[in-house]
Amino acid sequence: MTPKIRTLTTTSAAVFLAISFAFAGSAGAAEASAKPTLTQDQQAGKDIAFSKSEGNCLACHAIANGELPGNIGPMLVAMKIRYPNKEDLFKVIWDPREKFGKGIIMPPFGDHKILTKEQIDQVVDYLYTL
Repeated sequence: MTPKIRTLTTTSAAVFLAISFAFAGSAGAAEASAKPTLTQDQQAGKDIAFSKSEGNCLACHAIANGELPGNIGPMLVAMKIRYPNKEDLFKVIWDPREKFGKGIIMPPFGDHKILTKEQIDQVVDYLYTL
């Protein structure tokens, strides 16, 4: 590589990195300001979903801002589109066997009394923010 090409390559890479960092910073700031504040029930639902001792949704599902997500279940995104009726999402969490059959890996959180009706309502409220 000639010195001129090396200089151009190095300069181009530096400019690309600078532009990438600038866009990443502005996107992060815009994202942070665009995030809605969670209601008390939504925050409680998030806490349950992320808790290893309660809902533990992250054991199987990827959720935005969740650490060490599983990949057994589908990503929990666009929940309002996937479940336009909140009651349908509630039923899947209460007992997924009704929709997906007895071979489903997801536990029936309500039917097995892992979570209360109120807790499942809170999780559904949180999932609707995703």
